[in-house]
Amino acid sequence: MSAPLAETLTQLRVGNQKFLIDFYQSSRHLFARWAQRQLRLAAPQAHELLQDTLLDFYDQVADGRLTLMPADLRAHVYGMARLRLAAHVPAHQPLPAAEASRRQRLLAQFNQLGPDCQQVLTYFYFRGYHFEMMGGKMGYANATVARIQKSACLRKLYELLK
Repeated sequence: MSAPLAETLTQLRVGNQKFLIDFYQSSRHLFARWAQRQLRLAAPQAHELLQDTLLDFYDQVADGRLTLMPADLRAHVYGMARLRLAAHVPAHQPLPAAEASRRQRLLAQFNQLGPDCQQVLTYFYFRGYHFEMMGGKMGYANATVARIQKSACLRKLYELLK
């Protein structure tokens, strides 16, 4: 969890779930104890609830409903789990195969772009930087150069997806 929060959100948006896997592995025992005390769940049900809740969190990030990383991620996830249990949401509703495949393909293509293109697209689409700010961060002469670079990078990504 040493990556900056904005970078974590960016990686989640392009389909990289490593952060969530690490969070699950480091938190599952604590979550199970909390769920046993607060929700009266056995450890296996608590682990399933945590997995499903983290997948819900991922979906919220991926589709843009969650744009900022919560200040206290653990409290946020625990609250989501409590709401999920209260709403009686069925467990393990996986993404449709087509969507899961699309996300994996997009991540693979995004990783094939050069670091500058990855940074430009991250700044514009995931951090919401306007062209002036992006130009300053990337060291471009002006906003027009940033706009042109973003267009070129997006075109490269589109070509890779074909």
